Amino acid sequence: MKKRKKKVSSNPVSSIQNHFPKFTITTLGCKVNQSESDAMAHQLKNSGWHPVHPKEKSDLCIINTCTVTQKASMQSRQAVRQAIRSNPGARIIVTGCYAQTEPDEIDKINGIHHIIGHADKFKIPDMVLSKEEAPYPRLIRQNIFSEHKFEQTSAAPSGNRTRPFLKIQDGCDSFCTYCIVPYARGRSRSMPIENVIENITQLKQAGYHEVVLTGVHLGAYGLDLSPKTGLTELLHRIGDTHPMDRVRLSSIEPHELTDDLIQIVAKADIFCHHFHLPLQSGDDLILKKMHRPYTRSLFKNQIVKINELLPGAAIGVDTLIGFPGETEKAFENTYSLIHELPITYLHVFPFSARKGTPASSYPQQVDSKTIKARCKKMRSLGHVKKINFYKKFTGKPVEILIEDKRDKSTGLLKGISSNYIPVHVTGEDHLKNTLVHARIDRINIDNNVFGSLY
Repeated sequence: MKKRKKKVSSNPVSSIQNHFPKFTITTLGCKVNQSESDAMAHQLKNSGWHPVHPKEKSDLCIINTCTVTQKASMQSRQAVRQAIRSNPGARIIVTGCYAQTEPDEIDKINGIHHIIGHADKFKIPDMVLSKEEAPYPRLIRQNIFSEHKFEQTSAAPSGNRTRPFLKIQDGCDSFCTYCIVPYARGRSRSMPIENVIENITQLKQAGYHEVVLTGVHLGAYGLDLSPKTGLTELLHRIGDTHPMDRVRLSSIEPHELTDDLIQIVAKADIFCHHFHLPLQSGDDLILKKMHRPYTRSLFKNQIVKINELLPGAAIGVDTLIGFPGETEKAFENTYSLIHELPITYLHVFPFSARKGTPASSYPQQVDSKTIKARCKKMRSLGHVKKINFYKKFTGKPVEILIEDKRDKSTGLLKGISSNYIPVHVTGEDHLKNTLVHARIDRINIDNNVFGSLY
């Protein structure tokens, strides 16, 4: 069968240079992707480009893809096609994890100019500024495992986020049997402590009051540096220097959330009382098959420890439902573990067989109907957990950081507490991006929290 010829505009660069250059970045997936999109946007703006709303016509469209599940890959392809349809004549650049792991699948889509792997994504501004018609090949993708140094990027965020993400670690050495991320991101690499403090300080000077420290495998932070360090040492430095009003941690593996880390967060006011742990399964046999280096007992002990030292802390948990061999008993082990513990909210993911991972060929694959039913049951439990957590704080004071955007449905201001409660309050626009004190008054039937300012 004759291969279709890929249709792209003959010279997108020359058309860009004839008028006001505009760009959009569509980001799928995790906080790390969002942080990297912010960094690319900052580079482009410094080069004279101007960000526009995704619904506006753009000269340049960058799609920063995700491939953590089959659904994420599908959504990435949809985002690419949507950008091509909505922006005829624009330069289309696809980057991110899906571009790194499955560039051939992306290459089947007509209208793409460049597919850029992770190692070269921060060279995109140089590419689009080139005056040559075709100075770069269509596919630029390096062996991600040859990357050994953390890619330094600017801390300056883009867009309207009140709480910017700062990527301080990339890559993962764990190779869980279901996970494609190490093949997309490579080995663990960390930002040196001095650079982390400097970046947080820059964000504070830019007017921000909270930063979220994020990474692909945050608990492995610093182990690749010379001399070797760790997340505990970093948090001690942040606590000593106090470069920001509030610092929030993103996801940390259960076995890497040590007693020392919990105590540091409990003792220093700068750290938000919020932890997020990827449990995945509460069944020891399934955890072993997943190549997860902890047990349900260890997980339980760490949750109990958090609750003892910080009884008001939010504790979020990831669960992966339907891993091959997950019997009804194994699922109930996960469900009962979460049911009995003081967990605040759940992220529930159905197992998705990823090509190239060991679990994709494991026997005893769980049928989709069973997975769907188990996910529904787990999400219902998560909903009850969240409501019960919110209700504990009715009538109590909280400090909230007011976001830059009002709530669409109510028109009210919305702020986030240290322990991750979104509180709607009445107030004027000058309160946006400020820390204010409020009292939680009520929780409505839709699980929305309403409060009043002091």
